[in-house]
Amino acid sequence: MLHKDQIYQKKSRRIDNFDFGQKTTQVFDDMLNRSVPFYSEMQRMIGEIASEFAVEGTRIYDLGCSTCSTFLSINDPIPQGVTFIGVDSSREMLKKGEEKLLQSGFSRKYELLCQDLNKGVPISNASVVIMNFTLQFIRPLYRERVIAEIASGLNNNGCLILIEKVLSQNSTINRLFIKFYYDFKKRNGYSELEIAQKREALENILVPYHFDENRELLLQNGFKGCDMFFRWYNFCGVLAIK
Repeated sequence: MLHKDQIYQKKSRRIDNFDFGQKTTQVFDDMLNRSVPFYSEMQRMIGEIASEFAVEGTRIYDLGCSTCSTFLSINDPIPQGVTFIGVDSSREMLKKGEEKLLQSGFSRKYELLCQDLNKGVPISNASVVIMNFTLQFIRPLYRERVIAEIASGLNNNGCLILIEKVLSQNSTINRLFIKFYYDFKKRNGYSELEIAQKREALENILVPYHFDENRELLLQNGFKGCDMFFRWYNFCGVLAIK
C-alpha cells in the first residue's frame, strides 16, 4: 500500500530545502508515480535497454537507487549472473529499499551502499549504470568528475542510462514545458499550493542542464556515443555507450 504524498499540502511560512529523509521516504513511491510522467514506461524501457548490455559476471549499478523500484522493475529481463549494486546517500531510502526487496522475494545477488555521489562513485566491472533522476541532484561542480568515474568503471561497450529533467534553449518553450508539467501534476491530484511549495523546496537542490550540456558532458568524459531514447516536454532519457 502506497502512502500518499502530502508533504507540501499545508501552507508553510518557511520552506526548507527538499531532502530524501524519513518523511520523503515514506511517500516516495507515490511521489514518483504522481510526479514523473510515464514513469512505469521509463522503468520498462530501462529494463529493455539494460538487458541488451548486461553481461554475465558483471554488475549493474543504480546510482541514486532510492527505494529500489528500478531493481524490481528490471529484474526479469536481466541475466541471473549479473549482480545488482544500489547506491544512495539516504539511509532511510536504502532501508526502505531493502524491505521492498525482501518482501518481493528478490533472489539475485545484490548490495546496497550508502554513498554521497558528490564525493565519488564506487564503480567497477560494470556493464550497465543507471542514473534515474540522480545527476540533477549532484552539484554541478562535481558532475564532470562523476561522469568520468562512471565511464572509468564501465567495461568496454557498457552503457549509462541517464534520465533527467532538462531545460530548453528557448525561454518561451521552456516556460511552456514547465506549465504542461505542472498541469500533469494537477491532473494527478497535486494542488497549486503543493506544486509551488515543492518548487521552492527544490530550487537550490535540483539543478537541471540543457540536453546539449548533458550530451557534451558524456562525450567529453569517456563515452563514444549517446542519443535520446525518451522525451516528454522537459523530461529526457539518454543512452550513452562507452
